[in-house]
Amino acid sequence: MDAEGRELNLTQDGLTEVTWRKDDKRRKSGPPSARPRQKFQQQKSDAVVVEDANSVSSELASWIKANAKNLKIRQKDRCWAAEMVNDFRENLLKFLRSNKDQPFFQSADFLNTGSYFEKVKIHSPDEFDMMLKLQAPSPLKMTALDSGVFYHIELMRPTRTPIEAFLLEDERTVSSSKILSEMYRLVRKFLKSYKVPDKRCRWEVNRKHPTSPAVTLSLLRTENDTEELISVDVVPALEAHPTQGWPPAARDGPDVGSWLGKKVRQEIKGLSCFFVPKRLKGRNLSQNAKESWRISFSQIEKKIIMCHGNTKTCCETRANKCCRKECLMLLKSLIESLKQCYPKDLDDLCSYHGKTTFFHTLSKRYSDSMWAHQRLPVCFLQLLGDLEDHARKGNLPHFFVPECNLFAPAIFPRKSLAFLVNALEKQRQEGLPLLKPPTPFSPWRPMSSAADAPSLLTTTQFLDTAFMIKLVLITVVLGFALSFVFKGE
Repeated sequence: MDAEGRELNLTQDGLTEVTWRKDDKRRKSGPPSARPRQKFQQQKSDAVVVEDANSVSSELASWIKANAKNLKIRQKDRCWAAEMVNDFRENLLKFLRSNKDQPFFQSADFLNTGSYFEKVKIHSPDEFDMMLKLQAPSPLKMTALDSGVFYHIELMRPTRTPIEAFLLEDERTVSSSKILSEMYRLVRKFLKSYKVPDKRCRWEVNRKHPTSPAVTLSLLRTENDTEELISVDVVPALEAHPTQGWPPAARDGPDVGSWLGKKVRQEIKGLSCFFVPKRLKGRNLSQNAKESWRISFSQIEKKIIMCHGNTKTCCETRANKCCRKECLMLLKSLIESLKQCYPKDLDDLCSYHGKTTFFHTLSKRYSDSMWAHQRLPVCFLQLLGDLEDHARKGNLPHFFVPECNLFAPAIFPRKSLAFLVNALEKQRQEGLPLLKPPTPFSPWRPMSSAADAPSLLTTTQFLDTAFMIKLVLITVVLGFALSFVFKGE
C-alpha cells in the first residue's frame, strides 16, 4: 500500500470515500481539423518521445504541476456523500442476503474495485460503481464471441443450485439478461422500504440502457426531481469457479514480468475471472450474442495500480514517491475535457483507453527512477505522446486480451480516430489548454439553510468574464437613461 492509501480510513464493509465523476461545463477551443487520412492504420508512426526535463518549458511544467494538485477530491467534499453511499450499500447487501425469493443473490458480496480504491479518481464527488460478486456453482464453458472480450457462458454440467433460475431452455446457458433484470427487480423492491439517512433526498432507479451492464440509480432532492446529486452503478459480476483459469485469449496474463516481477505476475494469473452482463453492440444479433457477457479485470487493475512500483518501496515515503498515479489522473482529466468539447467526434473515446495506454507505458518504462515525482511534467507528456502514438497507428491492444484492438475500426471508427490524433496533437502543441477547464459551482449536497447557499461573489466567479463586462455596461447605460427620465419629470 502506498503513502496515499494509508491516509485513507477504509473499512472492510464500507466506504469512507466514493468513486466520482464530474459532469461540468467545459471551456471550448477551436475544433481540430479532421483531415482525411489514406491507409490510416498503415501510417508511419511519429512517436512523441519526451525524455529531457529541459525540453519542457517552465510555463508548461508549472501548468501541469498546478493542475495535478487540483485533481484529487477534497476531504470535505466526501463526508456527506460517503454517508449516503455507505448506508445504501450496506443496507442493500443486507436485503439481498435476507431475501428468500431469490436465493442466488443471498451469497452476494461487493468487490472493492474502480477508480476510488485505485486512488486515481478525479474531480467532484458525484458518481461511483458497485460491483456485486455472484459465485458460479461449477466450472463454466466460456465461448468467445469476438477477439476474447465478449463471451457466451454455459455450465459444464446440469445443476440444481439457485443459478438454475437464470438458465435458458437448454438448462446450460447462463442468461445475462435474466440476471440483470432480476437485479433491477431486487433493487426496486429494496427501495420501497429503504429510508435515506438524509430525509431531504431519495434514490431513484434510472431507465435501463440496452448495452449497459449496470443498474443505475440517482440520488435526488425530494423537492426537485431534476437535480441529481449522486449517481450509482450497481453491476452484477459472475465469478468463475476458483479452480477454473482464465479463457485462452487472456491465459498468458498481462505483460508485467519486467515491471512488477514474475511472482506478482503469477499471483495475478491466479486471481478469479469475472464477467459482467453486457450485450454486444449491433443489430440482428444471434441468440448467443444477445446473452453475451463481457470479461472484467477490474480487481486485477486495482492490484496493479496499488502495487505499481518496480521496487517494493515505491511511494512508501516522500523521498521515493513517484508520479505514476498523477500522470494517469491528468490523462483522465484531459480525456474528459476532450469528450466534453467534442461529444460527437469523440463519442467512442473513454477513460479506459487512457488506462490501457498507462499500463502499456508502465510495462516498457518500468524503472521507478523514470517516474520520480520531480519528473511529473516529462512523464505526463510521454504518456500523452504514447496515447497519440497508439491512435496514430490505429492500434491499442487490450492489456489483458492482446488480440483485442481497442482502436480497431469496428470499435473506434477511423474518422473519430483521425479526429482524436489531431485533437491530441493540437493540445500538445498549444500547451494543453483543456487540461483543467474552469469548474462551475455545483451544489452536490443539499443546502439546509441560507448559510449553505453560495454567495453572490461565489456565483459570479463562474460567469463568463465577457458577459460580466457587458452586464456592467448595460447597467451603467440604464442608470444614465433612468436619471434623464427622472430629471425630465
